[in-house]
Amino acid sequence: MKILVPFKRVADPENANKVKVTGAKIETAGLEWKPNPFDEYAVEAALRLTENGTAPKARLGEVIVVTFGPPEADQTLRGALATGADKAIRVEATDDQLDGVIVARALAKIVEQVKPDLVMLGKQTVDSDSNQVGQYLAELLGWPQITFAATIKNEGNVALEVVRVGDGGMQRVKVKLPAVVTVEDRVVYSGGVQSAPTPASHKYADGVRFAPLPAIMQAKKKPLEVKKLADLGIDLTPAVQYVGYEPPPARKAGVKVKTVAELVDKLKNEAKVL
Repeated sequence: MKILVPFKRVADPENANKVKVTGAKIETAGLEWKPNPFDEYAVEAALRLTENGTAPKARLGEVIVVTFGPPEADQTLRGALATGADKAIRVEATDDQLDGVIVARALAKIVEQVKPDLVMLGKQTVDSDSNQVGQYLAELLGWPQITFAATIKNEGNVALEVVRVGDGGMQRVKVKLPAVVTVEDRVVYSGGVQSAPTPASHKYADGVRFAPLPAIMQAKKKPLEVKKLADLGIDLTPAVQYVGYEPPPARKAGVKVKTVAELVDKLKNEAKVL
C-alpha cells in the first residue's frame, strides 16, 4: 500500500500567547516551528498501516509525506522521514499564496503523479483550523472519503474499516481504496490502527513514535523532492482572502456580589444572559 500524507509545519501552539496581531497580518517571528499535531497522527497511522506491528522494521508499504513551504520546511519533512516515512516532497510556496482550495488543487496534481492508494490527512491544522483540505481533495479526485477517523483497519489493501467520530456518536463505516481519510487524535491510541498482517491482539504504545538518533541520521539520505507551485499547472486564485486581523476584546474584570438576588439582577440586566 502506498500512502500520501500532507504534513504541515505550524507555529508552536504552546507559544500561542506570543503571537502578535498587527492589523494587516499575524506576526509569528521568533516562534518555533513544529509539525501540525494532527498531521503527526496521520503519519503514525500511515506507518502502522504499512507494517506488521510485531516487526515494524520490515516495511510492507510506502509512506510519502508532502508539505507546502519554504526551504526551512525541509527540517519538518526530515522529522517525518526519521520516524519511518520513505520519501518526501516539498512544494515551494509561502502561506500567503495558499488557502484550502489551492492546497487541495495542488495535492490532486501530486496524487496524479505519485498514484497513492490512500491519502491520509490530519483532520485540520492548528493554525487556520479550517478543516477543508481533505474534503476539497476528495471532491477533486472523485474519491470516497471518511473524516474524523478514530480507528482504522486495513482489509487486504482493498478497503478500510473505519470508526469515525460523528455528530451523534461513533460510526463504523467501510470505504474502498483509493480513498481520502482524515484522522483525529484517537487514531494513535494503542488499538487505533491495524494493518492486514498485524495480529488483532497486538497493541501499540499510545501516541506517535519516537525517532532514535540513527534514524535521524538515516533520514538525511532519504529522497526529498522539491517542486514549484507554479509548475503544477493549477489555478492559483485563492477562494479566501484575509483583509485584516484584530484581537478579541479584553474581558472586563469580575465583580463580587453579596446575595443571590444581586447576582440574578446583574446576570439579567447587565450581562443579559437571563
